[in-house]
Amino acid sequence: MVSCKPGRKVNNAFYYWKTVYRQNATENAFLQKLQSRRLYVRIMDVDMDDAGLNRVPVSPVSFENKLPDTIAIVPVVFIVNNALRGMSQIQLTDLARKIVHFVDGKVSQAGKSSYPELQMDCDWTAETRDNYFYLLTQLKPLLQHKTLSATLRLHQVKNLHNSGVPPVNRVMLMCYNMGNLRKYGDQNSIIELSELKKYLGDNLSSYPVKMDVGLPLFSWAVAFRDKVYIGIAKRINFGNLNAQDKFQSQGNNLYAAKTDLPEYGLKKNDVVRWESAPAADLCSAAGYLSHYIRQDTLNLIWFHLDEPVLKNYTYDELEKTGYLLR
Repeated sequence: MVSCKPGRKVNNAFYYWKTVYRQNATENAFLQKLQSRRLYVRIMDVDMDDAGLNRVPVSPVSFENKLPDTIAIVPVVFIVNNALRGMSQIQLTDLARKIVHFVDGKVSQAGKSSYPELQMDCDWTAETRDNYFYLLTQLKPLLQHKTLSATLRLHQVKNLHNSGVPPVNRVMLMCYNMGNLRKYGDQNSIIELSELKKYLGDNLSSYPVKMDVGLPLFSWAVAFRDKVYIGIAKRINFGNLNAQDKFQSQGNNLYAAKTDLPEYGLKKNDVVRWESAPAADLCSAAGYLSHYIRQDTLNLIWFHLDEPVLKNYTYDELEKTGYLLR
């Protein structure tokens, strides 16, 4: 059966989305077992300052340790849409220079002399598209023949005419956060195959830029009061929801608070929906995507490298998902 699989090469990689990088034995073991050679590290967000006058780095990463010698760093910069509004081409050119200068400094702090790729992350809109795309064109010559990539949301694949195609070497398709997080009900907004199918299919096959794939390795508790979204309860884990003195299971991953729970920011009768990315769903998504991606090499980038998250998966489960993308 192995010989019947197509010959596409799939390279495993991970995102690192924490504000402090420090080496961790469990995280390093996943990098080694999955033969990952790259770590996509969020360097900073770019947003407006408090006065609304200047674009500034927000929550930049710091490096408590150097990256392993066997791992190349791919810096990732998230651009808030608001930061792109009202910018002239001169300002965008200046912003491109500042981004590369800041990134170069952080890469050096990570113990690396260079990097193979810069990835830009922005959920651009019709209003900000032209400025964002111009910024990308200004970044290219500053990278000295490095790869420039950009993240791609599902709706930007489906609505290609309105969204446009970013002027980059590669795109990274974000196959997560695909549903309506704020809608009450038992759906899974992190990953759901039916949602994936609504956006992709032939739209994916015809996309004109080489594509990588991002899949989720995380979970969260989405809280509702009177069926109205009130936020993600960051202090709740799945074990908390199974405490029968605090929560009553309503089935379909919904849990009602039996009493006021100030430690979680909840009141009696608030409902929590537990969302996750089960290994079976990751495999289903990979198998579906494999039919529509037409290139012979791609990077599978897991979001994200974090010990509490990784403990929910085995090496074999992640290896199987990558195999199904071939």
